[in-house]
Amino acid sequence: MAAGCSRPQPPLEVLGSVPDFALTAQTGAVFESAKELKGRVWVADFIFTNCAGPCPRMSSQMRQVQNAVKDLPDVRLVSFTVDPARDTPEALAAYAKRHRADERWAFLTGPAEELHKLDRYVFKLGNVDGSLTHSTRFVLLDRQARIRAYYDTSEPDSIRRLISDIRRLHEEA
Repeated sequence: MAAGCSRPQPPLEVLGSVPDFALTAQTGAVFESAKELKGRVWVADFIFTNCAGPCPRMSSQMRQVQNAVKDLPDVRLVSFTVDPARDTPEALAAYAKRHRADERWAFLTGPAEELHKLDRYVFKLGNVDGSLTHSTRFVLLDRQARIRAYYDTSEPDSIRRLISDIRRLHEEA
Protein backbone atom coordinates (compact mmCIF):
# COMPACT_ATOMS: atom_id res chain seq x y z
CA MET A 1 0.00 0.00 0.00
CA ALA A 2 1.24 3.49 -0.77
CA ALA A 3 2.19 5.78 2.08
CA GLY A 4 -0.78 7.74 3.37
CA CYS A 5 -3.31 5.27 1.96
CA SER A 6 -5.41 3.18 4.25
CA ARG A 7 -8.03 0.54 3.75
CA PRO A 8 -11.59 1.75 4.17
CA GLN A 9 -13.01 0.55 7.45
CA PRO A 10 -16.01 -1.78 7.35
CA PRO A 11 -19.28 -0.15 8.39
CA LEU A 12 -20.23 -0.36 12.04
CA GLU A 13 -22.74 -3.11 12.73
CA VAL A 14 -26.24 -2.41 14.02
CA LEU A 15 -26.34 -4.06 17.47
CA GLY A 16 -29.79 -3.01 18.63
CA SER A 17 -32.06 0.00 18.85
CA VAL A 18 -33.25 2.33 21.57
CA PRO A 19 -36.96 3.18 21.75
CA ASP A 20 -38.10 6.71 22.53
CA PHE A 21 -37.90 7.64 26.19
CA ALA A 22 -38.69 10.65 28.37
CA LEU A 23 -36.66 11.37 31.51
CA THR A 24 -35.68 14.42 33.54
CA ALA A 25 -32.55 16.38 32.64
CA GLN A 26 -30.18 18.14 35.01
CA THR A 27 -32.06 21.37 34.24
CA GLY A 28 -35.27 19.89 35.66
CA ALA A 29 -36.87 19.90 32.20
CA VAL A 30 -38.33 16.82 30.55
CA PHE A 31 -35.84 15.32 28.10
CA GLU A 32 -37.66 13.59 25.25
CA SER A 33 -35.32 11.46 23.17
CA ALA A 34 -37.54 11.75 20.09
CA LYS A 35 -37.11 15.52 20.21
CA GLU A 36 -33.56 15.87 21.56
CA LEU A 37 -31.77 12.97 19.85
CA LYS A 38 -33.65 12.20 16.64
CA GLY A 39 -31.39 12.66 13.64
CA ARG A 40 -28.29 13.02 15.81
CA VAL A 41 -25.29 10.82 16.52
CA TRP A 42 -24.99 10.32 20.30
CA VAL A 43 -22.98 8.62 22.99
CA ALA A 44 -24.50 7.18 26.18
CA ASP A 45 -23.14 5.99 29.51
CA PHE A 46 -24.45 5.11 32.97
CA ILE A 47 -22.97 6.78 36.05
CA PHE A 48 -23.92 8.11 39.48
CA THR A 49 -22.74 11.30 41.13
CA ASN A 50 -21.61 9.74 44.43
CA CYS A 51 -19.47 7.12 42.69
CA ALA A 52 -15.96 6.87 44.09
CA GLY A 53 -14.97 4.29 41.47
CA PRO A 54 -14.97 4.63 37.68
CA CYS A 55 -17.59 7.39 37.21
CA PRO A 56 -15.27 10.41 37.60
CA ARG A 57 -12.85 8.83 35.09
CA MET A 58 -15.70 8.03 32.70
CA SER A 59 -17.04 11.58 32.94
CA SER A 60 -13.56 12.97 32.26
CA GLN A 61 -13.39 10.71 29.21
CA MET A 62 -16.83 11.90 28.11
CA ARG A 63 -15.55 15.48 28.43
CA GLN A 64 -12.63 14.48 26.16
CA VAL A 65 -15.20 13.31 23.61
CA GLN A 66 -17.20 16.53 24.07
CA ASN A 67 -14.10 18.62 23.37
CA ALA A 68 -12.96 16.48 20.43
CA VAL A 69 -16.27 16.81 18.55
CA LYS A 70 -16.99 20.50 19.16
CA ASP A 71 -16.92 20.96 15.38
CA LEU A 72 -19.87 18.55 15.00
CA PRO A 73 -22.75 20.57 16.50
CA ASP A 74 -25.37 17.83 16.16
CA VAL A 75 -23.51 15.22 18.25
CA ARG A 76 -25.01 14.67 21.72
CA LEU A 77 -23.75 13.04 24.91
CA VAL A 78 -26.13 11.45 27.41
CA SER A 79 -25.25 10.23 30.91
CA PHE A 80 -27.98 8.23 32.68
CA THR A 81 -27.88 7.85 36.47
CA VAL A 82 -28.10 4.44 38.13
CA ASP A 83 -28.93 6.16 41.46
CA PRO A 84 -32.10 8.20 40.86
CA ALA A 85 -32.91 8.31 44.60
CA ARG A 86 -29.90 10.57 45.20
CA ASP A 87 -29.23 11.94 41.73
CA THR A 88 -31.84 14.67 41.62
CA PRO A 89 -31.72 17.21 38.79
CA GLU A 90 -29.87 19.54 41.19
CA ALA A 91 -27.25 16.89 42.02
CA LEU A 92 -26.83 16.12 38.32
CA ALA A 93 -26.50 19.84 37.50
CA ALA A 94 -23.73 20.22 40.09
CA TYR A 95 -21.99 17.11 38.70
CA ALA A 96 -22.34 18.43 35.13
CA LYS A 97 -20.81 21.74 36.17
CA ARG A 98 -17.94 19.96 37.93
CA HIS A 99 -17.21 18.05 34.73
CA ARG A 100 -17.55 21.15 32.53
CA ALA A 101 -20.40 19.70 30.47
CA ASP A 102 -21.69 21.94 27.72
CA GLU A 103 -25.31 22.21 26.54
CA ARG A 104 -24.89 19.17 24.26
CA TRP A 105 -24.28 16.83 27.23
CA ALA A 106 -27.42 15.78 29.13
CA PHE A 107 -27.49 14.09 32.54
CA LEU A 108 -30.74 12.19 33.02
CA THR A 109 -32.70 10.83 35.95
CA GLY A 110 -36.15 9.35 36.31
CA PRO A 111 -38.00 6.37 37.78
CA ALA A 112 -35.57 3.68 38.98
CA GLU A 113 -37.46 0.95 37.13
CA GLU A 114 -37.23 2.81 33.81
CA LEU A 115 -33.51 3.54 34.22
CA HIS A 116 -32.85 -0.10 35.15
CA LYS A 117 -34.78 -1.26 32.07
CA LEU A 118 -32.74 1.07 29.83
CA ASP A 119 -29.46 -0.07 31.38
CA ARG A 120 -30.15 -3.80 31.40
CA TYR A 121 -32.51 -4.52 28.51
CA VAL A 122 -32.24 -1.66 26.03
CA PHE A 123 -28.55 -0.72 26.14
CA LYS A 124 -27.68 -4.28 27.28
CA LEU A 125 -25.06 -3.08 29.74
CA GLY A 126 -25.84 -5.62 32.41
CA ASN A 127 -26.93 -4.06 35.72
CA VAL A 128 -28.64 -7.30 36.72
CA ASP A 129 -29.64 -6.74 40.34
CA GLY A 130 -30.55 -3.05 40.37
CA SER A 131 -27.54 -2.25 42.54
CA LEU A 132 -25.27 0.73 41.97
CA THR A 133 -22.79 -1.39 40.06
CA HIS A 134 -22.77 -0.44 36.42
CA SER A 135 -20.92 -0.92 33.17
CA THR A 136 -17.88 1.18 32.33
CA ARG A 137 -18.74 1.08 28.63
CA PHE A 138 -19.79 3.94 26.38
CA VAL A 139 -22.44 3.24 23.74
CA LEU A 140 -22.40 4.89 20.30
CA LEU A 141 -25.76 5.43 18.60
CA ASP A 142 -26.57 6.62 15.11
CA ARG A 143 -29.16 9.10 13.85
CA GLN A 144 -31.89 6.43 14.01
CA ALA A 145 -31.12 5.59 17.68
CA ARG A 146 -29.50 2.31 16.67
CA ILE A 147 -26.65 0.98 18.81
CA ARG A 148 -23.58 0.80 16.59
CA ALA A 149 -20.71 0.06 19.00
CA TYR A 150 -19.62 -0.36 22.61
CA TYR A 151 -16.35 1.00 24.04
CA ASP A 152 -14.75 -0.30 27.24
CA THR A 153 -13.48 2.90 28.86
CA SER A 154 -10.77 0.99 30.71
CA GLU A 155 -9.05 0.11 27.42
CA PRO A 156 -6.30 2.61 26.52
CA ASP A 157 -7.38 3.20 22.90
CA SER A 158 -11.15 3.19 23.40
CA ILE A 159 -11.75 6.95 23.47
CA ARG A 160 -9.67 7.56 20.33
CA ARG A 161 -11.66 4.81 18.55
CA LEU A 162 -14.95 6.26 19.79
CA ILE A 163 -14.11 9.75 18.50
CA SER A 164 -13.08 8.29 15.14
CA ASP A 165 -16.31 6.29 14.93
CA ILE A 166 -18.43 9.33 15.85
CA ARG A 167 -16.90 11.10 12.86
CA ARG A 168 -17.59 8.07 10.63
CA LEU A 169 -21.24 7.93 11.70
CA HIS A 170 -21.56 11.68 11.31
CA GLU A 171 -20.59 11.28 7.65
CA GLU A 172 -23.22 8.57 7.03
CA ALA A 173 -26.31 9.82 5.25
